[in-house]
Amino acid sequence: MHPQLTPSIDVALLVFWAFVLFFIGLVFYLRREDRREGYPLEDEVSGRVETAGGPMHTSASKSFRLPFDRGMVSTPTKGREPVDIAARRMERSSGSPYVPTGDPFTDGIGPAAWAERAKHADLDMDGHPRIVPLSSAPDYSIAREDAGVTGWPLIGADGEVAGTVTDLWIDKADRLVRYIQFASEGGPALAPIMMAKVDRRKRQITIDALRASQFAGVPRLGAIDQITLYEEERVQAYFGGGYLYATPDRQEPIL
Repeated sequence: MHPQLTPSIDVALLVFWAFVLFFIGLVFYLRREDRREGYPLEDEVSGRVETAGGPMHTSASKSFRLPFDRGMVSTPTKGREPVDIAARRMERSSGSPYVPTGDPFTDGIGPAAWAERAKHADLDMDGHPRIVPLSSAPDYSIAREDAGVTGWPLIGADGEVAGTVTDLWIDKADRLVRYIQFASEGGPALAPIMMAKVDRRKRQITIDALRASQFAGVPRLGAIDQITLYEEERVQAYFGGGYLYATPDRQEPIL
């Protein structure tokens, strides 16, 4: 028999209701916490910002101390980030796609969109930049089974030469190559290795995301020996946008 506190209430019943109340409180807590990023919402058609409050809307602001003495960050922030995208809706209906009205590679639209990430390098556990040029990392080298690609031509989607490979950028934490550094008309820049096809027989690298002439517009880095999180976003967005905007025929439906 369960121990009874009164003729109608026992310990098991108290434990049950304590669990129910705890679970309800947990739901409220999680629903408030998950609104720290991506809010407030706005109407898809009118752009009107949702200002409704209430106990389930948003929790109080919290501050987080960044590692390696990089200051504090608070979330959610007051107000909204400025949104000024050179694009328009194809239709007024909800869910209608946007079409670019400016330069789709740099205006942050569609697959070329990027997030406003921190403007400092991604660090390893020791506080050092984790993505660096291979030429500045004497403790790392390409495996002997793989060919060295320095000096190889970089080919675009149109089969033309976009530049020459000058270095590789490695991720010291994950032990892999992240970017190809190439020289072109616009100066040295990086291209994501995951979008590249290495042809050992022809001794060339092909990236079909862009036409050769478009490689000159790849966002440049602010330093020669490190890349910030924001710069990574911009570089990858530029190449990602090429899969839709590099040529007019890529913007047409397949069927």
